[in-house]
Amino acid sequence: MQTPRHALRRDLRRQRLALSAPERRALAWQVAARVRHHRLFTAARHIAFYLPDRGEVDPGPLMQAARSAGKQIYLPVLAPRHPRLLWFMPWQPGDRLVRNRFGIPEPPVRARRRRPARHLDLVIAPLVGFDRAGHRLGMGGGFYDTTFSHLNRQRCWHRPRLLGLAYGFQEVAALPHAPWDVSLDAVATERELILWSRGDEDGPQGAP
Repeated sequence: MQTPRHALRRDLRRQRLALSAPERRALAWQVAARVRHHRLFTAARHIAFYLPDRGEVDPGPLMQAARSAGKQIYLPVLAPRHPRLLWFMPWQPGDRLVRNRFGIPEPPVRARRRRPARHLDLVIAPLVGFDRAGHRLGMGGGFYDTTFSHLNRQRCWHRPRLLGLAYGFQEVAALPHAPWDVSLDAVATERELILWSRGDEDGPQGAP
């Protein structure tokens, strides 16, 4: 029997996959336009991105902006000997990629080159759904929650900031939230940039 999260994940992924390639390209540029001039992005020097899979918002336009500004780009890789941890490897377009156990391209794992998650400034995160409380619905593997669990435990260390990229229809009224789930600092859609402060009970701030 499917849980509410499973059913919601299935329905949102179906909507995402229904977009045509031209629609995805246009929306990706609109999403990037909401972020590229905001301090959340401009002040960051070390930024982790992702390669889009199964209809996810393409962060390519934002990655181009990062390269033009001389920022260091990283991609996530599955950590060896840990079932749910991500490492982050420096990467530039044209660098070699290999497929991980899920069939997703990633840079070759080289422990000496990885950058610890705590030393990233900004992480551009994929998502299936989100709500106005900053909760993120991922693919269900728990990789981002495990990797950034320190953000739930520490009050004085707020790196990295977590920015989700989404289409507007991926917003839902409320998501089930577990104590171990790591909330987002911001979500960018084609319509707006929604910002939260960790521990701020006043709710999100919209930046149209």
